[in-house]
Amino acid sequence: MIMEQTRLQAGKGYGNTLNCILTVYRNESVVGFFKGMSFPLASIAVYSSVTFGVFSNTQRFISQQRYGDSNHAPALSDLIVASMVAGVVSVGIGGPVDLIKIRLQMQTQTFFKANINLKHRAIGFPAYRGPIHCVSSILRQEGLAGMYRGAGAMLLRDVPGYCLYFIPYTVLCGWITPEGCISPSPSSVWMAGGIAGAISWGTATPMDVVKSRLQADGVYLNKYKGIIDCISQSYHSEGLKVFVRGLTVNAVRGFPMSAAMFLGYELSRKALRGDQAATNP
Repeated sequence: MIMEQTRLQAGKGYGNTLNCILTVYRNESVVGFFKGMSFPLASIAVYSSVTFGVFSNTQRFISQQRYGDSNHAPALSDLIVASMVAGVVSVGIGGPVDLIKIRLQMQTQTFFKANINLKHRAIGFPAYRGPIHCVSSILRQEGLAGMYRGAGAMLLRDVPGYCLYFIPYTVLCGWITPEGCISPSPSSVWMAGGIAGAISWGTATPMDVVKSRLQADGVYLNKYKGIIDCISQSYHSEGLKVFVRGLTVNAVRGFPMSAAMFLGYELSRKALRGDQAATNP
């Protein structure tokens, strides 16, 4: 579903999700659904562990400073600050990962000759041979700053997005967990995490569209001057509906992905706490 979301948001000629799936399959076979996935798959464990770790440690640090107890139940303001810090850190790690994924997924798109203003690339042929070639090409042509193309839009997506990720999860976990239980059950974690993921990804869709378009820009053509220009051009050419492209895919994908991530996070925390209790009686 990640590939379909990228093509819907940054590509041309796809009416809806089903049309996108059928078009990709017809033109690129099953392999097309997995383009650009090797780099994200190789880095997702590090990305997720750092993001969740930053949120958890920031929350504990705030509780220690405010209440003198790192395990004190956080206030809403504490959760907001911890979520915002996690969002900022996620851009530093996830920006280049998203860029490589989107560049590899979008390089087979059809571009009209009238829009081409570039860099001696043969239209109709892939610009990149793989993730390593993609990274080296971007660094050579655009420098280190090129690896963070679209980072501003990603920041505007992830800072509020993580607030609508961790806060609903914390609230829902507390609501679902029976009174008197020390920690939520795996089923409560799975449900709360899934709902939080669907909420976060659904509401982040408009800025996700802008981010994807900015990051895809530069495969064959340079079309946008920045966030405002991207929003303006997208609105004038496709209307307001362009900013909800991929909404269904984002929400549907967000539930199982986030449910699994929160479950892994909570089980890891329990395992670590168990080890600490065993070694520090």
